[in-house]
Amino acid sequence: MCIFVLCYRLVMDMDIAYMRRCLQLAWLGMEHVAPNPMVGAVIVHEGRIIGEGYHRRFGDLHAEPNAIASVKDKSLLPCSTLYVNLEPCSHYGKTPPCAELIVRMRIPRVVVGTLDPNPRVSGRGVEMLRQAGVEVSTGVLADECRELNKRFLCYQERKRPYIVLKWAQTRDGFIDRLRTTRNEPVAVISNVLTKQRVHQIRTENMAILVGTRTALLDNPGLRVTRWTGRNPLRVVIDRHLKLTDSYKLLDASAPTLVFSELDAYPFETAAEIVRIDFSENIWPQILHVLYERQVHSVLVEGGAQVLGSLLEQGLWDELQVEVSPEYLGAGVQAPCVPGCPEYVEQVDGHSLYQFRNPKGFV
Repeated sequence: MCIFVLCYRLVMDMDIAYMRRCLQLAWLGMEHVAPNPMVGAVIVHEGRIIGEGYHRRFGDLHAEPNAIASVKDKSLLPCSTLYVNLEPCSHYGKTPPCAELIVRMRIPRVVVGTLDPNPRVSGRGVEMLRQAGVEVSTGVLADECRELNKRFLCYQERKRPYIVLKWAQTRDGFIDRLRTTRNEPVAVISNVLTKQRVHQIRTENMAILVGTRTALLDNPGLRVTRWTGRNPLRVVIDRHLKLTDSYKLLDASAPTLVFSELDAYPFETAAEIVRIDFSENIWPQILHVLYERQVHSVLVEGGAQVLGSLLEQGLWDELQVEVSPEYLGAGVQAPCVPGCPEYVEQVDGHSLYQFRNPKGFV
């Protein structure tokens, strides 16, 4: 009995180690695979990794075929184990089913981190493997696997984008000076390194949203310029279409959605206007439009009013707050932070706090 227990623990320990490697590989696709999930795969033969792969870019091959293709001696596959952090797909999409390929290559054992809630998969991949005689284990590092793909999983399970709120504030709790025009200088709160971090976060989310006041006073471009990666979809709430053609958000540098109660600006613009009913709660309408467009995550960099509205309604999953050591004395008050942070990081004298909504997506 003791020998059996020791052998079982050894197998579990090895499964966990190889699944961690899957997660490392999957993360490499962070900035390129959305709205698909991040997936990594590892193939092991007699305790040695003989193949690795990950989903590199939306529309390209999935992790499993990339891992299989990397194996030099394919004759080893019928005696190997394939590890993957998300259930292999079972449907034809942009690529053939990965579960079908695994069966065809006669891989006898597959270890899965977490099941895929996508209705086109949702257990069918595992069932296809088992029906073909493949031994399948699931739930290895399930929490870590879900955390990595929280945006994709929230989109699939909650039928809405994963919502990240972000702002920077001074130590005395202000996010900006009191301003009335964009000619008045904005309060500089972030430093070079924390600005770079913000641009990294932008690449991790499919959309970035601001309200009318932020758009008018800050004239933001909302693009990725301090990090590598694609620009997110720019989303602005402009109820009365107050922006003019001189604003960056209406240029053609990145796709842009404008939510308004009106139909069109009085000038040509590359932005797309989407009408919603401002007499009703606008957030379910905005989130539904983004969901229908397969936007699995949205970063909200709006001002106090937009951020406060989402906080009040509990419509957020993650909160990123930067606190600088400077004091402003007066200005626009930062929103009240709910609860305690789950993570704190110090960056060049600035404190970066991360919060998770206990009632949001976990």
